[in-house]
Amino acid sequence: MPERERYAVTMKLGVLFSGGKDSLFACWKSMQQEEVVCLITVVSKNPESYMFHTPNIRLAALQAKAAGLPLVEVETAGEKETELEDLKRALFVAREQFGIEGIVTGAILSVYQATRVQRVCQELGLWCFNPLWDTDQEAYMDELISAGFKAIIVGVFSAPFDASWLGKEIDRHTLDELRKIARKHQVTLTGEGGEFETFVVDAPFFSQRIAIEEASRVYQNYNGVLRIERAGLMEK
Repeated sequence: MPERERYAVTMKLGVLFSGGKDSLFACWKSMQQEEVVCLITVVSKNPESYMFHTPNIRLAALQAKAAGLPLVEVETAGEKETELEDLKRALFVAREQFGIEGIVTGAILSVYQATRVQRVCQELGLWCFNPLWDTDQEAYMDELISAGFKAIIVGVFSAPFDASWLGKEIDRHTLDELRKIARKHQVTLTGEGGEFETFVVDAPFFSQRIAIEEASRVYQNYNGVLRIERAGLMEK
């Protein structure tokens, strides 16, 4: 048997963490086999960042607290390609502070993002894991709900998503709606094509859930966000 299996050696991992469903699900999957020692968030000042999720990104710290994991947070101006240097800085800090040997991403289809993260990892001598890469989107969304993830839609950027979608939880009923939209409008079921963004208020590895106390909607022409202005932790 392979040496790693024989001695049950786990790898220390950091998770590239956006607060959305994909990064949290990838984190949870990784926890089942390896040791997740920190979360890593890049806060972009550019809402049109090519690399990083931006809606409600500052609340990643609250999610990290709910998960009981330290958070490495760095800022970036969000300029194309140069934002990779800020990602590299974040991964370097995580490696030095927490001894990570690899990172986890929630990438599903984006070759642009995946190849650039892999390149930065290679430069730092880190492994790169993409547990959701090229996954069956139907099976993934079903497992997400079955596992107890509570994700709400906080950004819509494509027809036919109107303002009523902002704040909607992805449950069985919502998934049925998304299936119909995906078939009719040729969008991705997971939102990986940039059609919508999510924020996770509860996950299987959270000790507390996030309660949204104040939020506002900004929406125009199939483009909008739910701005979570105040949130806290409460018992499950």
